[in-house]
Amino acid sequence: MKNGVKKSLVLLTTVLLLSACGGNAGKSATDGSGKENKTEKQSSRVLNLMEASEIGSMDTIFTQDEPSVNAQSNVFEGLYQLDEKDKIIPATAKELPEISEDGKTYTIKLREDAKWSNGDSVTAKDFVFAWKKMADPKNQANYFFLMDGTILNGTEIVNEEKSADELGVKALDDYTLEIQMEKPVPYFTSLLAFSPFFPQNEKFVTEKGKAYGTSSENIVSNGPFLMENWDQSSMSWDLVQNPEYYDADKVKSEKIHFEVLKETNTAFNLYESGELDVAVLTGDFAKQNKDNPDYEAIQRSKVYSLRMNQKRNDKPSIFANENVRKAIAYALDKKSLVENILADGSTDIYGYIPKDFVANPETGEDFRKEAGDLVKTDEKLANEYLDKAKKELNGDVTIELLSKDGDGDKKVAEFIQGQLEKALPGLKINVKTVPLNNSIELMRNSDYELSVSMWGPDYQDPMTFLESSVSSKNKTSYRSEKFDQLIDDASNKYANDPEKRWETLIAAEKVLVEEDVALIPLYQQARGQLVRPGVEGIQYHNFGATCTYKYAYITE
Repeated sequence: MKNGVKKSLVLLTTVLLLSACGGNAGKSATDGSGKENKTEKQSSRVLNLMEASEIGSMDTIFTQDEPSVNAQSNVFEGLYQLDEKDKIIPATAKELPEISEDGKTYTIKLREDAKWSNGDSVTAKDFVFAWKKMADPKNQANYFFLMDGTILNGTEIVNEEKSADELGVKALDDYTLEIQMEKPVPYFTSLLAFSPFFPQNEKFVTEKGKAYGTSSENIVSNGPFLMENWDQSSMSWDLVQNPEYYDADKVKSEKIHFEVLKETNTAFNLYESGELDVAVLTGDFAKQNKDNPDYEAIQRSKVYSLRMNQKRNDKPSIFANENVRKAIAYALDKKSLVENILADGSTDIYGYIPKDFVANPETGEDFRKEAGDLVKTDEKLANEYLDKAKKELNGDVTIELLSKDGDGDKKVAEFIQGQLEKALPGLKINVKTVPLNNSIELMRNSDYELSVSMWGPDYQDPMTFLESSVSSKNKTSYRSEKFDQLIDDASNKYANDPEKRWETLIAAEKVLVEEDVALIPLYQQARGQLVRPGVEGIQYHNFGATCTYKYAYITE
């Protein structure tokens, strides 16, 4: 592939079955006229929320998990942010970018009143520093592949053919940022609202070294909140108002408290006792509360899938065998999983691009509807593939399934284990349960066979799901010249032909999911939750961070 990355990349494939944003999406800090509602200026009542896992890191280039992205997107602020309808709006930038006619030069003016929490001004140099740090392969940033084929020289830098100092971004002055692009990228402005593109204070980051982003004391931030009482082992933390934030008078809560709650019954009991204001529910608890007036289910664009690692410890794994992959794919009863185990409104999915996420640029037809269902459950066909695999492998098939230790994670893993072993006689699945950070490390090192993983879109385009599976970028040792060429064509050959690009992306998904069965889509997430009356202003997003809390509060 022309824009291939030669080095292994660390992908965001961690299992986060539930994130813990609150309810009442779309409510903001204004009244219906758009004017600030002075009666709701600020709430001194602590808003109590939950996360299903610990935070992996607060260094924005080492984003590992959904709780980290959520925290980073409320403690830091980039050039742009999403409003309650997922529209890109200025944040640290004064206005939307000025883009040259050829689409290759972005000029962005920064607001001059943005400050770091230590009192330093936020300048264009802070963005240049952070982006070069992300692009440099030696840092192994999780999202350095986003530089490939976007910012000028990004491809050569991630391929170690040029220095990170040659990245096509520079500060024209303290408050003017210029970005040179390798080619026009229609979704690039939306990427600038995503946490890996946030700024970093070079002096502070350099001073802290490897300790940066590992605890509250090792963070300097520029967003609406400061983080307190947190380190990487913390099971609770606080977001408190940042007095240096330029828009501090719009921040609705003085303090938001988070608890890591891995057991659904614990979350429910804390909600019932008044100690938790939003409780995320799954399974029986979701079923039992469907008629509760506090209950809501919100459809998301996050897709959970089974990742099958084809090479482990530099040796072919069980999933190097195509018939094993296809046996698992056709045997899975996804509908039973979402109806009987999750029961939170999540839907079974038969493709990697979620429904109601992106539409055909010419016809407006939803991608999922136009692309259709791929690999529908067929137990008979699954057993035919397993029989072929047994002959090729000279015996029964044994698989290790990696799972995080959260309540929801374990239940999903146990369902997959039991359902597949019943549907496929001769198949044995052993579940390996580990804490979040252990799971991250195992997947980073490709030291696993099978894992339930989540991909949340970074920007609103099918490429956000597909591009990370090209041969040079995935961490499952999947290799496909056909898939790589289709992605390259969509990125380059058809970049300015929206309809042909669309058709190419549909073809690429079919190769990935049906022809090669490189991964197995499981379900499109919905979040079932109880939301206490009086909780207002938490905004949900369908790409980038899941939630923002700038306008969130609970009435006294």
